[in-house]
Amino acid sequence: MVEDKDKDMNQKKEVGVELKREILWLAKTVAIAFGLTVFLNSTMLVNARVPSQSMENTIEPGDRFLGTRLAYSDGDPERFDVIVFKYPDDESVTYVKRIIGLPGEVVNIVEGKVYINDSQEPLEEDFIAEPMIGSYGPYEVPEDCYFVLGDNRNNSNDSRFWSNTFVSRSQIVGKAVVCYWPPAHVGLIQ
Repeated sequence: MVEDKDKDMNQKKEVGVELKREILWLAKTVAIAFGLTVFLNSTMLVNARVPSQSMENTIEPGDRFLGTRLAYSDGDPERFDVIVFKYPDDESVTYVKRIIGLPGEVVNIVEGKVYINDSQEPLEEDFIAEPMIGSYGPYEVPEDCYFVLGDNRNNSNDSRFWSNTFVSRSQIVGKAVVCYWPPAHVGLIQ
């Protein structure tokens, strides 16, 4: 009887030790995953959600997407890149829009069509949700700055309406790359 009690006690101790090992292993795994996520989000990735209709049909309201913070580490942003940036009028807010005007260019919007410098031909923009209404500008884009518009031009708070019209290079957080949620919208952001 005494031997059976000792055997039961030893088995319970072994189970307790195993359980503690499993809990410790799980805690370490969660801590590593959390640390890795924080590291990636602060150095390489941008994880964002679009709350408004301003980027329809490219990114729908509520879509979640990933961007890369490294996109411009060895090159400059280009026209039509979809960027994530700190809103020039309140840098605590993050926006996503499309680059239209590059540093040193003059952007003029006439009857809903976008013209760069003195071009007689408007930009070819097959990604916009519907034709833009109105005329705006001209806007002379300063060095190290960008003029941005939403793809849903008639429902977008963008460079046309801000007090600080342009996005400076230092305000750009990253380039939008891929939509990952909801499943119906998964794909590359063009």
